Amino acid sequence: MHATTAATRPPPPEAAGPAPGTRTPRSLRAFGPQWYASVMGTAIVANGAAALPVRPPGLRAFGFAVWALSFVLLGCVIAARVTHIARHRGEAKRQLLDEPSTAFFYGCPPMALLAVGHGTLLYGPGPLGTRAAVTIDAVLWSAGAAYAVAVACGIPYLMITRWRLEGGALPGWLLPVVAPMVAAALGPPLVPHLPPGQAQTTLLYACLAMFGASLLGTLLLLPGIWTRLTRDGLGPAFLTPTLFLVLGPLGQSTTAVKQFADAAATAAPGYAGAMRAFVLLYGVPVLGFALMWLIMAGAANVRALRRGMPFAMTWWAWTFPVGTCVTGAAGLARHTGLHAFIAVALALYVLLTAAWAVVAARTVHGAYTGRLLS
Repeated sequence: MHATTAATRPPPPEAAGPAPGTRTPRSLRAFGPQWYASVMGTAIVANGAAALPVRPPGLRAFGFAVWALSFVLLGCVIAARVTHIARHRGEAKRQLLDEPSTAFFYGCPPMALLAVGHGTLLYGPGPLGTRAAVTIDAVLWSAGAAYAVAVACGIPYLMITRWRLEGGALPGWLLPVVAPMVAAALGPPLVPHLPPGQAQTTLLYACLAMFGASLLGTLLLLPGIWTRLTRDGLGPAFLTPTLFLVLGPLGQSTTAVKQFADAAATAAPGYAGAMRAFVLLYGVPVLGFALMWLIMAGAANVRALRRGMPFAMTWWAWTFPVGTCVTGAAGLARHTGLHAFIAVALALYVLLTAAWAVVAARTVHGAYTGRLLS
């Protein structure tokens, strides 16, 4: 049976929560995959700190603390989701098969695994040892990459065969599509830890394949998203932060081409020069478009906040997508040496950390009061 659902349909009312000041019973019945966005948004703060081409005092320690928090948070969210599925199997099935507004968030779990795994590679060698850090990242990356491909194939399959979506595309549709791009960007740092030869080259080419799949999927969706936004708008005010989701594939693909160039020197030296050229030919124009979209999305969100936009988990869209632009700009700074890219990366990181602090605090308060778990 087809689930007839309009594309304009917002998340259920409990996504925005009851009126401020009220207390509601805490339950995991409504605990959906969107909670992985908090893990992604936290991990990218740590990963962005490590990617910056400058090292202000205390930045490394701050990044380490945030990575440790993201690691613990990932474990807590996984445990909560396992409990949710075990106790509310019917609700979990409905969220995936019959509620597109929730099902699109299944793109978040693989990205959370990938982001925390990469942070472990960056910050884990000190406390855990290099071998353990590499092993943890390899496990999380492998699980995340497989999950990302499954979601990128499975959600479009449901869109075609089960759901009847009306009204045009929304930015949230990008979540399943961008997941393979995250895998593509965070796989190359594992290349030096593999045996030379076939293993290294296979991983690099697999990441290139996921890059292409995600990029073409994004290009397929963006015209529909733009048409929908200019014709009908987003709908409820609490969906306004999802405008930032468009930055995800832009910033992450810019990060990916930089990672490809770094890994090619080891895994495919014959193509290293072409990869380095591609960093500039692709990365600079795409980052330029990302900054233009950031200004537009930021202005729309300021307008919505002034009009009383309520807090919802959609606010986490302010974090991870902006973080991918931080890592993308930082990668361009390293490859070009231009101070302009350093300034862009630093400015975006300040914006990212400010947004993360606000959204994290509101999420903790919403979870404590039960508002976000109603």
